[in-house]
Amino acid sequence: MLLQQFNEADRAQLDATLRPCVDNQRWIDEIAAARPFTTLNELFSHALKAAAPFSGTEVAAAMAHHPRIGEQAAGNSAEARLSRREQSGVDPANAELARALAEGNRAYEEKFGQVFLIRAAGRTPQEILAALERRLANTAEEEAPIVAQQLREIAVLRLKGVMSQ
Repeated sequence: MLLQQFNEADRAQLDATLRPCVDNQRWIDEIAAARPFTTLNELFSHALKAAAPFSGTEVAAAMAHHPRIGEQAAGNSAEARLSRREQSGVDPANAELARALAEGNRAYEEKFGQVFLIRAAGRTPQEILAALERRLANTAEEEAPIVAQQLREIAVLRLKGVMSQ
């Protein structure tokens, strides 16, 4: 999408563009209110600022839309397509690595009550597994801001992807 189209989009179009990035109405509203943007970097900077901080409630709501690391999102929604693209490098052919990710996901969910969230784009499966194993040592209080930061990074990364289409 071109920046001019983004700036001139009606509210329904804007919501449809931003919601797959992160399903958070406050974030969408803050970006909408700041239009027009003069550059893509200004848009991305504002999107990151609007996402900081996501509240615990906002993170929990957004987490409901994220598949486990190593599992491909089902469906044909814009969000599912973005998730599959982000995790394209995480589909390990190595059965042992796949098993370790699955076990780590289960342990994380048991400990924290939610899926493990990490910006997968640009990371190898080994890097993701190492981060998962490190983060399992965190307390819930230590993990919460890390999850919120990862969600911010994912939201802006997805927005960059949407704007480059």
